[in-house]
Parts: sequence; C-alpha cells; structure tokens
Amino acid sequence: MSVTLCIAGVDEVGRGAWFGPVVAAAVLLTFAQQQQLRLLGVRDSKQLSPQRRSDLAQEIHAIALSVQIAYATPRTIDRLNILQASLQTMSRAVNRLQPTPEHCLVDGSHQLPNLTCSQETLVKGDQQSIAIAAASIVAKVWRDTLIVRLSPHYPAYDLVNNKGYGTPKHRIALFEHGPTPLHRLSFRPCRLAQSTVGRPSVGRM
Repeated sequence: MSVTLCIAGVDEVGRGAWFGPVVAAAVLLTFAQQQQLRLLGVRDSKQLSPQRRSDLAQEIHAIALSVQIAYATPRTIDRLNILQASLQTMSRAVNRLQPTPEHCLVDGSHQLPNLTCSQETLVKGDQQSIAIAAASIVAKVWRDTLIVRLSPHYPAYDLVNNKGYGTPKHRIALFEHGPTPLHRLSFRPCRLAQSTVGRPSVGRM
C-alpha cells in the first residue's frame, strides 16, 4: 500500500435501535494517519468506554483528512427499510469527504450504492480496519450525544441509558405511553405499541 494512499472507512450505528436515526460516519486517512490512530488506541467502538470513545473521537477529528456524518430519520427508515436507509446514509457520508477517497472500506457485507470511489466490504470491519474503527467511534459518539440531548423531551423512555435500543424499561414505556414521533414504526415493538395505545405528538425529526 502506498503511504500516500487516501483510504476512507465508513460505518453506521443505530441500525437495531427502536428510537432515533441511523447514523453513518466516514473518515478519510492516509496510511501514516492510520498508524497514528492505531498508536492512540483506536479500535472497535464497542470495546471502548464512553469516555474513551469521546476522547478518541476528538483525536480522530483532529488527525483525519476529513470526517463526515450523515443520518436517516425514523420516517426515512420506515419508508425505505432499515437496510436501505443504512446503506444510503453510509454512501452520503463517504461522498461528502474531501478530497475524494481513492478507496473505501465498508463495514459489513453490502456494497454501497452510488459511491464516487472504489469500495471493499469487510465483515466485522471495525475489528480489521483502523479507518472503519475510527468511523465507528465517530458515529457512535455523535449518535449517543444526540440521543442524550433528545432524552429530556421523552423522559419515560430511559433514553440516556438505552440510547434508543430495546430494553425492558423501553418496552414498558412504549406500551404505557405509545411510540413518539422519533420511534421507528416499521419496527415491530413500536408498531404494536402504536396499535395498542396510539402515539404522542411531542417532538419531531
């Protein structure tokens, strides 16, 4: 690999959540920058504490050639389905990078539509590629921060702790209060809760 080759990594977070957007981050790195991030401890975001992720996200923003975020709202997810919404969101994040990447490493097994560069899929890519791991950290920190900011509008759903994912407390709140406008009605628990108790009208995205 050329030391000047600009490689992008892209990953998404929130695909399985009941509440909020699916978020993708794309990070553009030279080989030297990848090595620098490796030495700083960048790895799969799921292996890091929240504080460590936050600290590393700042380092990634400072070191990378370019970092871009894209997201799909719950309504877009409901309209397209979660897989297509995720793939399109990842594509948008990559295509916003400047300069244009020479190659993109994509977490997962699905090729991205309409990319402006060549691509390679990597199953469990955040465990194999520093560029993908960096993207996973940035995406998770961005989404978690958003969910925490939204949580005061929906206090019953325990969003600070579950970040929009399905938990027993979240399920109980869904069936007591109904889904919010930021819940994904194409997901079965949210759809069942809506048919049972209806839907509050607070908030939008």
